[in-house]
Amino acid sequence: MNRFARLVFASSCSLALTVPALAGVVINSPANGSYLSSSFRLDAYSTSCGSQPVGAMGYSFDDSSNTSIVDAQSIDKSISSATGSHVLHVKSWGDRGSSCVTDIDIHVTSGSSSTSSASVSIPSGASSVSNIQVLNWSKTHDSGGSGSASGYTDLVTSPSLYGTTRRTVTTFSNNGDERYSVTFSDNTSAKNFVWDGWVYFTSSSSQLANLELDVNQTLPSGATMFAGVQCDGWTGHWSYTSNTGSVSSPRMKWIQANNTSCNPQKWSQYKWHHVQFSLSRDNSGYVTYHSVWLDGAQIQLNATVPTAANDGWGAAINTQFQIDGYGSSGHVTAYLDSLKISMW
Repeated sequence: MNRFARLVFASSCSLALTVPALAGVVINSPANGSYLSSSFRLDAYSTSCGSQPVGAMGYSFDDSSNTSIVDAQSIDKSISSATGSHVLHVKSWGDRGSSCVTDIDIHVTSGSSSTSSASVSIPSGASSVSNIQVLNWSKTHDSGGSGSASGYTDLVTSPSLYGTTRRTVTTFSNNGDERYSVTFSDNTSAKNFVWDGWVYFTSSSSQLANLELDVNQTLPSGATMFAGVQCDGWTGHWSYTSNTGSVSSPRMKWIQANNTSCNPQKWSQYKWHHVQFSLSRDNSGYVTYHSVWLDGAQIQLNATVPTAANDGWGAAINTQFQIDGYGSSGHVTAYLDSLKISMW
């Protein structure tokens, strides 16, 4: 079900609105609930409205009667809005008079677009690595769990928040799992981390047992901090990583956060979900898991546990995105976008 034989473990939006193919208005970007700069990209299309071919599209804000119109079946352009919370109406019209509209909520700020929620406090002096999903990721079966699995990963443009999304496709048997990972920094001095990314599932999430997200860092001592959280469908809770053994003889274990609730099979399909978690460490590799956020809702963990283990890594920070299968056999397709990790 989980890894731990080897001890190793991705701008701006919340829910991507999707409607059936060839019906109504489909908005690719921005997503519902996005935090945006005053100028942002609108990417939408509509090929059919009321069973009529679409002849034009348009958009407006809030209660304004001023609609910008394009004579096409798609819109892909930079638009702007005043600061504040707004409803963006994206419209289409059939060639015989039908009309369709899709509405989303957006939040326009005076700063630049960011995947970070206002609820996550990141100091101005923090360093960040953005768009980690576009780096050169590797994949491997987690032999520490049960069953078997294989997978592949590539970059795609749809579904996407801003153009480039990492797709993972995992085929498994007997609850097997596949781990996707990338090293993105050699900073061994950072002690605080915020993992901030967007996850999208197809209907194959009915075969997903766990979604695991990790941050692993080489410590100044040479040991490795193995820290992570997972939405655990087996227990129905969020869990976090702890070394219940010693640094030299590690025994990694998932600790269930009993005051939480999470099951990836219950996440809405074909929608983007904003996932964040924050943690801090000390010099010995004790990690304090502060909170995890799912679509802006904060779940407090407030747990401090040992995570350090000798594993022979060089100076590195690594993140991992692991898919654990559910059932005798199946496959899971998942997407990761706008992954940003901040550290200080």
